[in-house]
Amino acid sequence: MLHLRFRSAKLLILLLVVIAARPALAQTKPYQYFRVGNPADMQTRTEPGFALIGGGKDLDPAFQWMCHRSGGGDFLILRATGTDAYNLYLQSLCHQNSVSTLVIPDKRAANDPFVAQTIAHAEAIFISGGDQANYINFWKGSPVQKELNAAVHRGVPIGGTSAGLAVQGEYIYSAQKDPPAGPDLRSTLALADPFQFQVVIAHGFLENPALADTITDTHFVTRDRMGRLLVFMARILASGDAKQIKGIGIDEQTAVLLEPDGRSSIVGKGAAYFLYAATPAPVLKAGTPLSIHNISVQKVPPGGTFDLRSWKGTATHYTFDVAAGTIRSTQSNHSAY
Repeated sequence: MLHLRFRSAKLLILLLVVIAARPALAQTKPYQYFRVGNPADMQTRTEPGFALIGGGKDLDPAFQWMCHRSGGGDFLILRATGTDAYNLYLQSLCHQNSVSTLVIPDKRAANDPFVAQTIAHAEAIFISGGDQANYINFWKGSPVQKELNAAVHRGVPIGGTSAGLAVQGEYIYSAQKDPPAGPDLRSTLALADPFQFQVVIAHGFLENPALADTITDTHFVTRDRMGRLLVFMARILASGDAKQIKGIGIDEQTAVLLEPDGRSSIVGKGAAYFLYAATPAPVLKAGTPLSIHNISVQKVPPGGTFDLRSWKGTATHYTFDVAAGTIRSTQSNHSAY
């Protein structure tokens, strides 16, 4: 009886030790990593390019474009939250050597050596949707940013949708002051007060020369984001950081497939909007509706092309003036879109 009690006591102590150790064990890997396909890496010859996807449902042609440029190698999904839902979708669509999802939810994960090594071995990299504030807060200034830019320079195709598109321009609407439960920054709020607290612009996450002096926006027509993009552009011009500012607004289920030299093609169901401004806003101050003039707009439909070098494409051309927060379009129907 004494022996049995001793064994029971030992088992109880062991169980308590295991339970106490579980939080520590759970923290040994601050990231999550999911992989399908070949567990061994395969190096392939890649072709550079950038898939700028406006959000919404997955767009097969954009992913197939990236897969082709990866040479069938290892395709990596980066995200700060979420699941591995892309893995089976992409492996079925493209038949890559492997498809992996790496969830990097905080600064500790972003500084983990495994994370940097995984990005360094990818032949295609896609930044998922979600909240771009996480990408700026956790990844900017970390090995994640360093390895992403190393991938750009070695010719790896890079893509992103929604938040993953928002971080691709030189200038970024960071969403760092958006309320956790929403709502998103609406155009009406931004136009009424260009210094509204949610208007936060970050700078320099990805080093893509084709998107220099450029800010992007997503879910463009669906969520009526033309007005807020105009505010972002006005704020950047007023900062003195750029003598000109370009904006690219892309609607849902639409992508701009961008070559490193600036040539691009538009695929999907919606349009892409290319905006240009070089004249600072005459009225830009806190608590006062925006006024800005001479905003050039080019609307490019699916199947069209646009060259970011010459800033010309197969487009419908029109211009904007904004007077006291109201957009005035030169289109015959006066539409912003």
